[in-house]
This record gives sequence, structure tokens and C-alpha cells, in this order.
Amino acid sequence: MLAAALFLLAQVFPLHAQSIEEKAATCGACHGEAGIPQEKTTPIIWGQQEGYLYLQLRDFKRGMRKNQKMSPIAEALEREDMLALAAFFAKKSWPSLEQPSASKDVATRALTAISSVGCTGCHLDQFQGDASVPRLAGQSREYLAKTIADFRTRERANNPGMSDLMNATSQDDLATITEYLAGR
Repeated sequence: MLAAALFLLAQVFPLHAQSIEEKAATCGACHGEAGIPQEKTTPIIWGQQEGYLYLQLRDFKRGMRKNQKMSPIAEALEREDMLALAAFFAKKSWPSLEQPSASKDVATRALTAISSVGCTGCHLDQFQGDASVPRLAGQSREYLAKTIADFRTRERANNPGMSDLMNATSQDDLATITEYLAGR
């Protein structure tokens, strides 16, 4: 396993990649060269909140958040690189996945659920996030659903408050919220 991780790391961050632009370019293998991820369960990082991006890289490095691909990559990054990568991607424009908007019925149900859960207290009215809180509007349905499921099972353990909130919300409400947010 260690050999495989080191091989992946060498492929993603070759020794000659010294500039942040070169290091950031390697992120395109999963997160997309134009900001649209290759897999729908991979998050959009272009245009995401800088503080949030840094915290996620830090959490991967510390083992507080785990992912077979990201953990070994983050472990090899120094704090300065994580800060620079977060700033680099935060300055990019958020790409459109061209997901359809939720129907009026779904939007109404989602807004009711969002109001009762209190999502806008942190993610703000347009779900654009702020500082260390992520943008949710326009993420892929698959990524949003996976993230919610990971919080519910506590597989994603770097934000216990979100786990508690996701477990206190019905599956139907979470599915409706996911549909609504993806189409924003």
C-alpha cells in the first residue's frame, strides 16, 4: 500500500514541479483541467472558498479526513503549498456542470427543509459559503449525496457538527436539498 501511495504521489507531484501553477496543474487529473472533475463524486475546487480548501488539505494531511487518493497527496504538501494551492484555486471561476434546476415543487420542499435545518446560517443565502465554509451551490449531485452520506456514517469525521446535523435530518429532506443545491 505504501509503495502504491508513493508511486501515485510521484505521478501527481513530480520532483520537477516547483511552481504553484505546476503543482496545481497536477490537480487537474482528478479535479479537471477546466475545473470540472473527471468523476462526479470528486468536488469542484475551482472558485471554492480559500479557507475551506486549506482546511481540507490540512485535514487530509493530519488524517482527520481520509481519502485513498487525497490523503497521500496532502501528506506530501508543506503548509505553504497548501495555502498557495488554496489561494490559487479560490481565484478561479466556478465552473458550471450544467445540471438542471430543481422543479418548483422540489425547490419549495428544499427551501422548507433548509429553513428548518438552518443551512444558510453557515453556507449563506446563495449557498456560496464564506471563508472556511464551503460553497455548495452547483456542486454535483453525486458529490453532495456522497458527502452527506459520509457525514451521516461519520466516515467523514473532520466536522462532527455536520455529522450530527445530517443525522438529525431525514433522508428525504437531504435528498431534496441535494437536488436543489446541485441545480443552483
